Amino acid sequence: MHLSEINYEVSVAQPLFSLDGASLITPQSVSNTTAAQPTNDINDLLLTAEAEFALIANIAAQRFEAGKNLPEAVKWLITQMHELRAKAGPAVWQKLIPLIQAHPSAEIMQQCPFTRWSFDKPRGYSGDASLIDFIYGHEDVAIEVARSTPQGLEIFEYTINAPGPVAVRERRDILTQYVDRVAAEKGPDTEILTVAAGHLREAEASEALKNDGIKRWVALDQDPLSIATIARQFQNTCIEPTEGSVRGLLANKYQLGTFDLIYAAGLYDYLADRVAIRLTEVCLDMLKPGGVFLFANFSNEMADDGYMESYMNWELLQRSEEEMWKIAKLSSDQSKVEVDVWWGSNRNIIYSTIHKKA
Repeated sequence: MHLSEINYEVSVAQPLFSLDGASLITPQSVSNTTAAQPTNDINDLLLTAEAEFALIANIAAQRFEAGKNLPEAVKWLITQMHELRAKAGPAVWQKLIPLIQAHPSAEIMQQCPFTRWSFDKPRGYSGDASLIDFIYGHEDVAIEVARSTPQGLEIFEYTINAPGPVAVRERRDILTQYVDRVAAEKGPDTEILTVAAGHLREAEASEALKNDGIKRWVALDQDPLSIATIARQFQNTCIEPTEGSVRGLLANKYQLGTFDLIYAAGLYDYLADRVAIRLTEVCLDMLKPGGVFLFANFSNEMADDGYMESYMNWELLQRSEEEMWKIAKLSSDQSKVEVDVWWGSNRNIIYSTIHKKA
């Protein structure tokens, strides 16, 4: 039987979350919304998509074998995967992903340490803090990078400089700027909450932290390994590593106090609308008058989505400008806040800030 003849089930319309488990984000957390289609129609479209992918993979293999300007070849492949994803549509794309992951080209691409870590998910979920460290070029993942093949390192040279990772590095810098700006405005009594803090790398460049310009900085994360990393790096500072989950926040399990700045930068990519809206409400309730809540999301214009979802097994819930406005507006009393939605430089990440009126 040909792979495209298998009777696939249509994927669910809403992301599923195991909020009671060890982690919020699992490899199966996010699934694109798909409308039901007749099996025969999907199979016909899948055959076409398979043929297009086979052609893309064949051309990419020839470029890799030639061994010339490998980063440019990887750039071409990522662009082709983005276009193939858009052309296939959500229902067909979800069925094409496992075929791509089983293709010999996947073994080549996973020589890249960034791609391999994402696919293997050593911490059991997508987008973990160590994966983001690859994007940052952080010394904590230097050993993993050093284990790579020469070809893997050449692939890595482009994958971490693709539009998505470029936007992630800019996001880190934006967070640092917000921390320092709020601390400058509010003074040394500034209190900050980071939700899903990861390794809190944005704190490394914070002038306010360095100059004792912050009273309290709570770094909340559900991964004990991330909490341990923060505790080790930022001991004897105002940073308070706190193990806790989105579920705990939604259940008002923690008595964290109130804050001048609350932000969640890498979390909303995995939250269904209803969870995102409720979490935003909870965060706004913890915001002091005059405070600001910031959340970010990979946008529906991101250029790396096809490669990330297939070769990296990293699914994300991308959002449009309209969807960001929806979350911000449905979670807040418009008479008491000022809402803004804005883009990062290359439009791969979109942001929303909600200012609570004094």
